[in-house]
Amino acid sequence: MGFQADINKRRFSARSNVLFHVEPQDLIKYGMIPEFVGRLASVSSLHELDESALVEILTKPKNSLMKQYQALFELDGIRMTYTDSSVEALARKAIELKVGARGLRMVLEKIMLDAFYNLPSQRKIKKFVLTSELVESGTLSLQALEQVG
Repeated sequence: MGFQADINKRRFSARSNVLFHVEPQDLIKYGMIPEFVGRLASVSSLHELDESALVEILTKPKNSLMKQYQALFELDGIRMTYTDSSVEALARKAIELKVGARGLRMVLEKIMLDAFYNLPSQRKIKKFVLTSELVESGTLSLQALEQVG
């Protein structure tokens, strides 16, 4: 079984390498009209991002999504933290939904919406921890709110 998987991986790798060598003539031969191909500034091929790349996108940049949400919660006097496993779960969910890096905000916002609107009204809650369980369940229940505080 390992041998067959290796062969399939090599076939996929060979096919994806071909895409890096696509020329405008290839697009015309494939069926695109020359007028359309002539308007393309460049032709490029992209690889899908893996989980570790999505985790870096969520956490590393100066204005990352996680830092943005921490700043928004800070405006309401709530300290938001997150676990490494929660960020990995967010990345896995984005891969599962096939939304890539651009869809990370959608995935995170869907999960954080309840917390963002309900936590500030709970005066006793001063700290919020985003966990992998919360990411996997997708919603924040009122029972979870009581446990957070």
